[in-house]
Amino acid sequence: MFSLTVRRHFMIAHSLPRESFGPAQGLHGATFVAEVSFRCADLTPDAVVIDIGAAGELLQHVLDRLNYKNLDELPEFAGQLTTTEVLAKYIAERLADALPDGAGLAGIDVVLRENPDAWAGYSLELPER
Repeated sequence: MFSLTVRRHFMIAHSLPRESFGPAQGLHGATFVAEVSFRCADLTPDAVVIDIGAAGELLQHVLDRLNYKNLDELPEFAGQLTTTEVLAKYIAERLADALPDGAGLAGIDVVLRENPDAWAGYSLELPER
């Protein structure tokens, strides 16, 4: 399996209103580094997984919806806890939605790093299209 990874950072505000989140129950900010790996079994005719510039633009487009936003106010997160895990899944699904037909990718892996010592991720397997 081949992979190509791009990385961008984004900043959000949110709250996690459950006792288990301690001080993070209240509104607070977070800065994430998003690392996204695109996977495929076979390279394109240009011998790449996906064009690296296009991959970075796709990721930036998805993150632009979140960057400098209060996630508590976004309709797509209504009624959800916006944990790092939930955000990783959201990013993977939005990236999959944005891929062109025939991209030939097998999967997308998203890792969100909150700091050098803590991160979470989500792997999305893609159907053949």
